[in-house]
Amino acid sequence: MEVAELDAWYGSRQVLYNLSLGIAERSCTAIIGPSGCGKSTFLRCLNRLHEEASGARSRGRILLDGEDLAGLDPVAVRCRVGMVFQKPTPFPNLSIFENVAAGLRLMGVRRRAELDQGVAQALADAGLWEEVADVLDAPGTSLSGGQQQRLCIARALAVRPEVLLLDEPCSALDPIATSKIEALLTELRRSYTVVIATHNLAQATRISDTTAFLYLGSLIETGPTEQLFRQPKEALTENYVKGRFG
Repeated sequence: MEVAELDAWYGSRQVLYNLSLGIAERSCTAIIGPSGCGKSTFLRCLNRLHEEASGARSRGRILLDGEDLAGLDPVAVRCRVGMVFQKPTPFPNLSIFENVAAGLRLMGVRRRAELDQGVAQALADAGLWEEVADVLDAPGTSLSGGQQQRLCIARALAVRPEVLLLDEPCSALDPIATSKIEALLTELRRSYTVVIATHNLAQATRISDTTAFLYLGSLIETGPTEQLFRQPKEALTENYVKGRFG
C-alpha cells in the first residue's frame, strides 16, 4: 500500500497534512502519536471510511497494488481493506455465525456449505473457533469483550482482505484479552498486511515491524520499529517515545 501527499479535513478543520507513507506487504505497521494527532483519521482514509463523515474530505493518493482507491467502489475497497474499531462492534441482533457470515453474504455467497466453511476458517484464523464452535447460534454480544473483538477480527477476515486495519483494538480490553489479540496479530501479519493505530508504545514494540510517528497531523518519522524506539532520528520522536510528552 502506498500513501502519497494525503491531506484530510473535517469541515474547515484540517487534520492530516501532506502525509506520505509506504506500507509493506505482509507485515505490521504501527501508527503512534498522542491523542488527536490524526491516527484514526489516517486509518479511516485507508479504506475510504473518512468520506462517510459529514463534511469530511481528503486529497492525495492511496494506492493498493498500484490501484488508486479513489476510483474503486467503496464497498469493494472495504472488502479488500478491512477495519476493526477501538470498541468491539458485533452486530447486536445477529448470532456469532451470522456476524461472521455477513460479509460473505454481501459478496454473494449463498450456499450453506460455503458459508459454514468460510465462517469456520475465519473464526479459526481469529483464534476463536475452539471457544465458540458449540455456541455459534448464540448472540455475538454474549461473548466477553476480548472474544467480541476477536469476533470482529474474524468478521473482517471472512472476506479475505489484503489489508487489516485496527484502531486501538485493545484499549477497552483487560491484559489477558490484550495479550491474546497481540499474539493473534503477530500470527496474522504472516498472511496479511496489518496496520494498527495504538497509544500503547510497548504494544507497538512487541508486534510491529515498522512504526510511523504522527504529530499534529504530520508524519514526523517512520522506520523499523526497533530503530525508531532505540535511535530515533528526530528530537520530537525521541521526546515522545521516552514519555516526555503525550
